[in-house]
Amino acid sequence: MLSFLLRSAMIGIATAAILLFAFPNLRSSITPEQNTIEQTSQISNQISFNYAVRRAAPAVVNIYSRKYNDNDRLRLDTEGLGSGVIVSDKGYIITNYHVVADADQVIVALQDGRLFNSQLIGKDKRTDLAVLQIKDTNLPVIPLNPNYQADIGDVVLAIGNPYNLGQTTTFGIISATGRAALSADGTQGLIQTDAAINRGNSGGALVNTRGELVGINTASFQQATELETYGISFAIPYALADKIMRRLIADGQVIRGYIGIDGRDINPAMARLMNADNINGILVLGVSPNSPAEKAGIITQDIITSIDGKSVTNRQSVIDIVTELRPGTEVDVDVIRKGITKTIKVTIEEDPSNE
Repeated sequence: MLSFLLRSAMIGIATAAILLFAFPNLRSSITPEQNTIEQTSQISNQISFNYAVRRAAPAVVNIYSRKYNDNDRLRLDTEGLGSGVIVSDKGYIITNYHVVADADQVIVALQDGRLFNSQLIGKDKRTDLAVLQIKDTNLPVIPLNPNYQADIGDVVLAIGNPYNLGQTTTFGIISATGRAALSADGTQGLIQTDAAINRGNSGGALVNTRGELVGINTASFQQATELETYGISFAIPYALADKIMRRLIADGQVIRGYIGIDGRDINPAMARLMNADNINGILVLGVSPNSPAEKAGIITQDIITSIDGKSVTNRQSVIDIVTELRPGTEVDVDVIRKGITKTIKVTIEEDPSNE
C-alpha cells in the first residue's frame, strides 16, 4: 500500500514538472509574488527624464512679441513667437534678442496660466540675448548649477514652445562645444546638440538630466544657414548668458572694451620661423586706423603675449580679455617685437560695433 502511494506521488510530481516545462505561462499563476518582483524591477530600470522636466519646465515660459498695426496704431498684432527662462525669483527672464528685437510689447505666459506684460531690461544683438522682467510672487525659477561643465556626450533636453503647440520637450546629446561659426558675431562658443529646436523654441531652456540650465536654445543649423539639415542645433552656454544678463541689468546694454587689432594664433611651425619657440600669444596682422592699439603704437607683426596681466593663448582669449575691460581703463600690453619684449600702455575704448 505504501509503495503504491509513493509511486502515485512520484508520478504526480513528474507530471507537474513536465506540464510546467511544456507550458511556461503556467508558472506565473503558480508564483505570482516572483512575477510581481520581476515586473517591479523592470519598471525601476526604465529610463525616464520626468524628474528633470518636472524641475525645469515650470520656469520655461512662452513669449509673444507684439507690434502696433501700421494701419491702426491702436491695435497690437502678435508677430513673434518664442520661449524664455525664468532665472531669478526677481522675475528676470533670459530669451533671444531676435525673439523681442522689434517688439512694441512682449507678453509672457507661464505654464500655470499666468500672463504678464513684461518689461524689457536690455538686449544684446552680438550674443543674441535679451533680458525681460515680470513682477509677481511665487515665480518658478529654473535650477542653476554654475559648476556644471557641458561636455560632449552629455544627455540634454530642449524645452520650449515650438510653433505655439504648447510646451514641448525633446532630447539628445551634446555633440560639440565651442562652436563659433554660427554665432551672431562669429566668435562666441555655442553648444551644439541634436535635440530638436524649431521656430518657437528660441530662447527656451537646454537642461541636463537633473533639470539644471545648460544653455539658451538659439537656432537650428537649418534656421541659421537655410540648408535642409537635421540633428544640428545650437544653444548659448549658461555661463555666457548669465554674464550678459548681469551686464544688461547693471547698464541696460553690454559695454565692451576695444583695442582694434586683428590677429592670428601662433602655431608651433610659425613660432619656429619667427624664432619664438615656447611663446604663447597672437601675431598682429592688422591694426584699425585711429584705434587704441594704433594710438598706443602697436604695429603689425607684433606678438601680443599678455593684456592687463592675463596671458594671451589665442585670438579668442584676446577677445575675452578685452571685451571685459571698461572703456577708459589703461592696461599694459606685453608684446614681442623683432625678438625684443616691450610693454605698451593702451587705453581701452568702447567697441564701436556695440548696439
